[in-house]
Amino acid sequence: MEILVVLIVCLLIAGPIIAIVAYIRVQDLTAKLNSVGLQESVRRLNSLEQRLSSLDKKLAALPTSVPTHPAPAPTSEPTSIQPPQPSAVVPPPRPQTESRKDMRTSPLTQPVMPHPQAVAPDHLENLIGGHWLNRIGILAVFIGISFFLKYAFDNNWIGPSGRVAIGILLGALMLPWSHWLLSRGYPYFSEGIAALGQAILLLSLWAGCRYYAVFSREVGFAGMVLVTITIAAVALGRDSQRIAMLSMLGGFLTPLLVSTGRDEQIALFTYIFILCAGLLIMAWRRDWRWLAPVSFVLTQLYFWGWYDTFYQSTKLEPTLAFATLFLVIYSTLPVLNSIRSDSPDSLSGFLITLNAFNYLAAAYAMLWPQHRWPLTLLVLALSAAHLTVSGLLPAQKRGEIPLSRLLFGGLALTFATLAIPIRLDGKWITLAFAVEGAILIWTGFRALHLRLRQAGYFLLALAAGRLLLFPIDAPQFLFNARFATYLVLIACMVAALLAAREQAATLGEQETSALAILAVLANAYAVLALSLEFWDYFGRSAVLGVDRHLAQHLALSLLWTLYASVLILIGVKRQSALLRWQALVLFGLAVAKVFLYDISYLDRFYRIVSLLILGVLLLVVSFLYQKKISRERSTS
Repeated sequence: MEILVVLIVCLLIAGPIIAIVAYIRVQDLTAKLNSVGLQESVRRLNSLEQRLSSLDKKLAALPTSVPTHPAPAPTSEPTSIQPPQPSAVVPPPRPQTESRKDMRTSPLTQPVMPHPQAVAPDHLENLIGGHWLNRIGILAVFIGISFFLKYAFDNNWIGPSGRVAIGILLGALMLPWSHWLLSRGYPYFSEGIAALGQAILLLSLWAGCRYYAVFSREVGFAGMVLVTITIAAVALGRDSQRIAMLSMLGGFLTPLLVSTGRDEQIALFTYIFILCAGLLIMAWRRDWRWLAPVSFVLTQLYFWGWYDTFYQSTKLEPTLAFATLFLVIYSTLPVLNSIRSDSPDSLSGFLITLNAFNYLAAAYAMLWPQHRWPLTLLVLALSAAHLTVSGLLPAQKRGEIPLSRLLFGGLALTFATLAIPIRLDGKWITLAFAVEGAILIWTGFRALHLRLRQAGYFLLALAAGRLLLFPIDAPQFLFNARFATYLVLIACMVAALLAAREQAATLGEQETSALAILAVLANAYAVLALSLEFWDYFGRSAVLGVDRHLAQHLALSLLWTLYASVLILIGVKRQSALLRWQALVLFGLAVAKVFLYDISYLDRFYRIVSLLILGVLLLVVSFLYQKKISRERSTS
C-alpha cells in the first residue's frame, strides 16, 4: 500500500513538471514560427520571382555584344552630324557572373524578415517575467509540495522512511532536469531548478536524521556534505557563480541543520575551514569574485556566534588557532589575486582590511587585559606578516609600486602603531608615536615615498595632541618626564625638518606648507615647555620673598621676550622669513601681556622691570631690522 501511495505522489508531482516542460516547448516553437514570418516570406518570394522573370526577358532582348570602344569609320566627305541613336547609348549588359552574384545576395535566397523590436536584457519586463517569476514560481512549487507532503504525512499515507525517500528522490531528479533545461537554452531557469533540488535534498536529509531519526546524525551530515560537493561540481561544470553561491549556502547551512545545541568547536570549525578552502579554490580557478567575501561573512557569523555562546578562557589556545587559520585562508586568495593583477578591485581590498581587523578584534577580545604582552607580540607579528607579504608582491611595471603592496604595507604600519598603546601607557605612548613618526618621515624622504611621510606627519600630530590632552606631572624643574617628553617631540619635529631640507627640490606645494606648519609647531611647543617649567617653578616656592603669582607672570613675560629675540637673531642670520615672523608674533604676545596685564596687576617694581626689559629688547630688534633693510638697499 505504501509503495502505491509513493507512486501516486510521484505522478502528482511529475504531472505539473511534464506540463511545464511541454508548455515551454510549445512556446518555443510558437516563438520560432512567429520570428520566421511564414506568410510574409511567401508573399515576398512570389514578388521576387516575378521581378526575376521580368529581368530575364529584358536581358534576352539586348544584343549579345556591344563594342566597348567604338572607333568612327574614316570618310573623305563631310557628313552631317546626326543625333545618336538610342541603341548606341544602351549600357552593356552585366556579365552573367555579376547577375548571379546579385541573385545570390538578393532577397530571394535571404528573405527580409520582419525585425521585432529589440528588448534590452535588463528591461523591467524581462526582469520580472524571466527572473522574478522564475524564483517566485520555484518558491511556490516548493511550498506547495511541502504542504502536500505534510498533508500526506499527517494522514499517515506515507511512513517516515517513505517520506524521506520521496524527498531525496525528488531532489535528486531536479538535478538532471536542471541539466536538460540548460541544454535547451534556459540557463537561468535551470539554475533555479538546481537550487530547488539542493533545498529539497537538504531538507529531506535533515528530516531523516533530526526529525524522524530514520538514520543517524553522522549519516545525515555526510549526506549533506555530499549534496554540497555535488552542487559545487555542477557549478564548476557549468561555470556558474550563482550555482556556486547556492552550494556555499548549503554548505554553511549544514552545521546548523545537524546541530544538537552542544559545544562541538573542533568539529564545527574544522568543517568550516575545509568548506572555505574548497570555496576559495573554486573562486581562484574560475575567478569568481563574490564567493570569498560572502563566505567570509558567513564564517564570522559562525565564529562570533559560537564565541558568544560557548567561549571560556580555558578554550583560548584552540580558539585563537582557528581564528589564525581563518585569517590565513582569507588572506591567501587576495594575495594570489594581487599577484595575478597589480590593481586589486575594491572588494578584494575591503576583504583584506576587514579580515585583518576582524582577527585583531578576536585577539583583543580573548587576550585583553590579562595577556597584554602576548597580545602585543601577536599584533607585532601581524604587522611583520603584512610587511613580509608587501615585500614579496611583484611589481607589474618596473619602477612602480603595486597598489596591493601599498595596502599590505599600510596595514603593517597600522598594526605596528596599534601595538604601542596596547603595551605602553601614558607618556610612553606619546614618545613612541613621536619617534615612529620621525622614522617614517626620514624613511619616506630617503625612499621618495609620499605615503610614508604622510603617515609620519599624522603620528607626529597624534603625539602632539596627546601631549596637550594628557598632561604629565613635573615634580621638579626641568629634570622631569614632562619636559623630557616635550624635548623628544621637538627633536623628532626638527629631525623631520632636517630630512626634508635634503629633498627640498622634490617637495610639492602642499607638503611644503605642512613642513612650515611643523616648524611653527616645533617653536610653539618649545615655548610651551619652557613656559610650563618656569610657571611651575615660581609657583611652587617664593623667590627672595616675592609673591608667587607676580613672579610667575614676570617670568613668562621675560621668557617670551628673550625667546623672540633669539628667534629674530637666528632668522636674520639665516635669512629665514618664517623664523622672523614667528619672533614678531611672539613679541606681539609679550607686548600685549605687558601692556594689558602686567601694568595693571603687577607691583610697581615688577612693572618697571617688565617694561624696561621689553623696551630694550624691542629697540635691539628694531635696530637689527634697520640694519637688515640698509644692507638690502646697498646690495640692490
